[in-house]
Amino acid sequence: MSSLTEGHPPIGIDDINDESKHKKLNTDVVERESGEREMGHSIHRSGSRPQLDLSKAAIQGNFEEKDPTILLPNQSDDISHLALDIGGSLIKLVYFSRHEDRSVNDRRKKSIKEIFGVSNCNRRSYPILGGRLHFVKFETTKINECLDFISSKQLHRGGLDARHWNSDAPDNENAVIKATGGGAFKFADLFKERLGVSIDKEDEMGCLVSGANFLLKAIRHEAFTHMEGHKEFVQIDTNDLFPYLLVNIGSGVSMIKVDGDGKFQRVSGTNVGGGTYWGLGKLLTKCKSFDELLELSQRGDNRTIDMLVGDIYGGMDYSKIGLSASTIASSFGKAISENKNLEDYRPEDISLSLLRMISYNIGQIAYLNALRFGLKRIFFGGFFIRGHAYTMDTISFAIQFWSKGDAQAMFLRHEGFLGALGAFMSYEKHGLDDLMVHHLVERFPMGAPYTGGKIHGPPLGDLNEKASGEELVGTRSSWISDMADSNLSRDAWVQYSNSSNMLGSIHCKLHENVHQLASFQSVGFKQKISWMEKFVRKGTEITAPVPMAPPGTTGLGGFEVPSSKGDTLRSDASNLNVGVLHLVPTLEVFPLLVDPKTYEPNTIDLADHGELEYWFTVLSEHLPDLVDKAVASEGGTEDAKRRGDAFARAFSAHLARLMEEPAAYGKLGLANLLELREECLREFQFVDAYRSIKQRENEASLAVLPDLLMELDSMNEEARLLTLIEGVLAANIFDWGSRACVDLYHKGTIIEIYRMSRNKMQRPWRVDDFDLFKKKVLGSGEKKPHPHKRALLFVDNAGADVVLGMLPLARELLRRGTEVVLVANSLPALNDVTAMELPDIVAEAAKHCDILRRAAEAGGLLVDVMINAADVNKENSSSVPLMVVENGCGSPCIDLRQVSSELAAAAKDADLVILEGMGRSLHTNYNAQFKCDALKLAMVKNQRLAEKLIKGNIYDCVCRYEPASSDLQSSSLS
Repeated sequence: MSSLTEGHPPIGIDDINDESKHKKLNTDVVERESGEREMGHSIHRSGSRPQLDLSKAAIQGNFEEKDPTILLPNQSDDISHLALDIGGSLIKLVYFSRHEDRSVNDRRKKSIKEIFGVSNCNRRSYPILGGRLHFVKFETTKINECLDFISSKQLHRGGLDARHWNSDAPDNENAVIKATGGGAFKFADLFKERLGVSIDKEDEMGCLVSGANFLLKAIRHEAFTHMEGHKEFVQIDTNDLFPYLLVNIGSGVSMIKVDGDGKFQRVSGTNVGGGTYWGLGKLLTKCKSFDELLELSQRGDNRTIDMLVGDIYGGMDYSKIGLSASTIASSFGKAISENKNLEDYRPEDISLSLLRMISYNIGQIAYLNALRFGLKRIFFGGFFIRGHAYTMDTISFAIQFWSKGDAQAMFLRHEGFLGALGAFMSYEKHGLDDLMVHHLVERFPMGAPYTGGKIHGPPLGDLNEKASGEELVGTRSSWISDMADSNLSRDAWVQYSNSSNMLGSIHCKLHENVHQLASFQSVGFKQKISWMEKFVRKGTEITAPVPMAPPGTTGLGGFEVPSSKGDTLRSDASNLNVGVLHLVPTLEVFPLLVDPKTYEPNTIDLADHGELEYWFTVLSEHLPDLVDKAVASEGGTEDAKRRGDAFARAFSAHLARLMEEPAAYGKLGLANLLELREECLREFQFVDAYRSIKQRENEASLAVLPDLLMELDSMNEEARLLTLIEGVLAANIFDWGSRACVDLYHKGTIIEIYRMSRNKMQRPWRVDDFDLFKKKVLGSGEKKPHPHKRALLFVDNAGADVVLGMLPLARELLRRGTEVVLVANSLPALNDVTAMELPDIVAEAAKHCDILRRAAEAGGLLVDVMINAADVNKENSSSVPLMVVENGCGSPCIDLRQVSSELAAAAKDADLVILEGMGRSLHTNYNAQFKCDALKLAMVKNQRLAEKLIKGNIYDCVCRYEPASSDLQSSSLS
């Protein structure tokens, strides 16, 4: 390792990339694993740009590598940006934190990079900063809480972790943070006084457009439509995004025609907007807040105030000009002819009539401007919308009505953060320029289910605070008083819990705890309370019964509206949870997908409420067993039990929130649910809940592997191939994610279950394309087949599944001259084997098999003989390599739109893909189409899935072979 700079002061990113001084570098920046810092090299920020500490920087690894990794031993753990949108009512804060995994000395990864030519190259001219984008909201009246939050996380000083920050370092008087909105001017002095930073004020409209452009291009399910309470996510083709109309509804309304990045103009607007609704509403109803006014509207009936077409024409339509009897002819029109005073009208009816009047007019003006400029898309955002179901429905109906169904109103999940995100992107080197949709992974930490789309302050911080940490009851945690005011009766709660058929007994207990906590506070109970007690109370709130509107209220009214909807709409039913955006620049789209744009990983459609409730029940019933395994994996300590209890409650709250609003976290599929569970486990520091189980099953399976290989070698090739596929299917029964399989494990040993499973392998299977696959591999007649060049084997479970199933199949392909790449999870999920575990399994198996040993040596898997991948390949030129790559995820399923860069590199020369297991070949990717040959193998271990997907029964098998499209064409010609 050679030093690049010695004793030089830290320099900014611009300095690194100044081509007049240095050769342009494209590098990944990694920190030293120990994370230690020297006191003499504290980082100082100048201006608004992040800086890198290059003192003692050195090239890591091979000097001849095109884009070498640079090690920065004195770089802090986090490099952050902070930006704000300070409005009259809300402060929206976006900040970036660097939380990339530390580099590890992984010989397997080094070998893979050499074999596949994977480099650290990025498309950008400066180091990419992988990390996370966080979104937080505060009420502007509580700006001091916002300042406390910024200060506690040191965001104004670069977001340095407290353990790295040198408290003796002087503050930088020139520190600047970006902000937009009127508050950027109003509170500039307060920021200087409290934080010692200056506000760099950014143009509000430019920030809105910049934020919207980023979201629409980078977030897969950002845009959605909202009609009659139904939310549907829209996939936007980024190549066909521009031009569009952005309608920002704040106090007034601005309509902005967006032609591209940085290209926009305000083409229209109106002074009748959110301020009009709030102002008139306050005068007419005496409401104290905007939210209170919206809440009134959900219980209103505008027909008591608005004059409808039917009122004019004796209840009849005016069909000649296409107006139905329910169309509003004049907002507040009935007040003219009725001898009533203001107090004679219900505030609820006034609020709804106001809401419709303003929303319909905004929708009409927006559509006319879209028509004027020939724009196909209209996006709405701003304070007025706030995820309010009635508001979005009203605007949507207006657009549909005036366009006669040719146009749709669309809304954005992150709409409240457009300005803050745009301000963030105004930093010269914000690191988001070239990010693609596959680089961003949205995750929903523990706070997501109870904060919803509502205003909230700082989320809970470290694990100790989440699982059992204590915090004084005070202004920063008013949760108990909120629940004490909820007026939710115990009988109503029990009735709802029972009707949901899920978590009923848990919810009942939660409710009792809530009222106990509320009574404690009511008598001035000031004892410190744990996070779990707070979370229990909030968990009750989010699963509260849905309030019903009074009889006779359409809930929508105005234009013709189906009467089946509306009556049960909630004002907050469409509150969308905003997660944390993880920037993972190493993720790529799997290059063997036929059409990534139309690819949908999920096989099961959870838009079907029956499917949704069934799978939620399955996950809930599996929860106790999962918690037991997780706690046991940590030694069963009191701390592990506490974290296990916290995980169970947190995940239950996620399920309850999603049952209430399935689209709360974006488009929902079964794969998303399973990944959410694994993320929740990791959040409570259960890294590998099935670690000990996997180890035991691996040892038991490896012990019998030599006998199995000997048996296979005694067969002819046709019998051997069939036995291998039977072995994969039979071994796939070892799945701790299946309730039916878990029950089996309590009744027999691994070998007994495997033998029983093998005995059931009677053809034909429920989906049986084995003969087609055999013809491809073995040929027919005298025609010798051309072996596949490279096969990607997506493995599933540890133990018998991989050892007695997939490894022997890999061995057969190696024997036939096919390179084999075993593709495994990057992170643990249930009992799935990981890429980190596989080399040890292969090394142990190779002790009993020369084919595996030579291939593993050629693939750089045997550490004791690894020298250099190129040298190894020369020594074993007669052997094709066996390699292991990670898939880039930590879930039982896989979304092939986001895979690791090493898997994407391995796929470029592959002509066979084998997907094994329910998660990767049934729950996801069953309908996926590939450019190469594909074999999907699985035993179905769920009765409902068997019936729905293959019209079969539990333990039926799937052997689905799909030749490459070119093979299909050639066979049809012959």
